Amino acid sequence: MKEKLKYYLKKIVLFIVNPRLLLCLGLGWMITNGWSYILFALGTWLKSGWMLAVSGAYLTFLWLPISPEKIITVAIAMWLLKVLFPNDEKTLGVLKDMYAKIKQTISKKKDQAEDNSEPTMEEK
Repeated sequence: MKEKLKYYLKKIVLFIVNPRLLLCLGLGWMITNGWSYILFALGTWLKSGWMLAVSGAYLTFLWLPISPEKIITVAIAMWLLKVLFPNDEKTLGVLKDMYAKIKQTISKKKDQAEDNSEPTMEEK
């Protein structure tokens, strides 16, 4: 059990600290969030009301619990990874494996739900 946990932790850490993935996550973060922080800093420095209003409103939305920003950032990062580094089979392979496992788990749950919801012949 301990060895299995160690294996998965190592795999996750190596996946996350991959420089290509970190670059794509950084770019994705700049697309979804970074521009608003930069605009807020510029608006404060230049004393521009419209910059503060736009960036402040967006930042307020980002800090709400219902904001899907993190999901969108990761989705953009995965897309950027495919576009910028199409030959990075190591990272893309891990993503494909994760996607396949998630898809398999969802289909199993769906099949179980369908099996539980259908009445048997004796119940009819």
